[in-house]
Amino acid sequence: MRKLFSLGRRLGQALLSSRDKEYAGRGYHIRDWELRKIHRAAIKGDAAEVERCLRRFADVDARDRKDRTVLHLACAHGRVEVVTVLIKMNLCHLNITKACAIILLERGANPNIKDIYGNTALHYAMYNKGTSLAEKLLSHRANIEALNEGNTPLLLVVICRRQQMVEFLLKNQANVHAVDNFRKTALMHAVQHNSSSIISLLLQQNINIFYQDAFGQTAEDYAVCCDLRRYMLILRDWLTLN
Repeated sequence: MRKLFSLGRRLGQALLSSRDKEYAGRGYHIRDWELRKIHRAAIKGDAAEVERCLRRFADVDARDRKDRTVLHLACAHGRVEVVTVLIKMNLCHLNITKACAIILLERGANPNIKDIYGNTALHYAMYNKGTSLAEKLLSHRANIEALNEGNTPLLLVVICRRQQMVEFLLKNQANVHAVDNFRKTALMHAVQHNSSSIISLLLQQNINIFYQDAFGQTAEDYAVCCDLRRYMLILRDWLTLN
């Protein structure tokens, strides 16, 4: 009897451990209990197991508990072999939330579909080191002003201090006057996140530095609140010159 109780306890602990397991992925916080077998295989990059699941019974468009498909997860984790299997078997509908492979767009993927957080493919592309994927997305009519739970891609890269992406989006006519849910502008975020180079970039876009957010604060007010005197000087010098 004791052995049975001991075995039951170990099985219960193993189950809890499995349910608590987390998978690291750009933009996603994934726990094991959210997934089906085919989703786990996709995350791990086990293309052979994904193919076996598909040939047996699995629905390639099946969603996990957070509304993500096999293709979503394979793209998020950069599992090229899994994506290749999905395309090769011609089983998946390519209306995806995001893409990490240009081949998906070339096969008709819709870059403007949103996930449960409101992110589009372009939001996720902002985390990449280069701009090639973002360029491809825009060439396939990705919405450069798409809002997730509060930010456009431009606001997101300003907050993340990704200057190369800021330059790229500005070059592609992103709205420099876009605001988040609290009506904060890109310039306000640049000040708050201590980025003088991005501030300089934004000031070259004829931005309104007197604009007030939902709290009645301007970019200079945020510089004062954060004791960022050099940014106050940058803003005042810009006013003097203009």
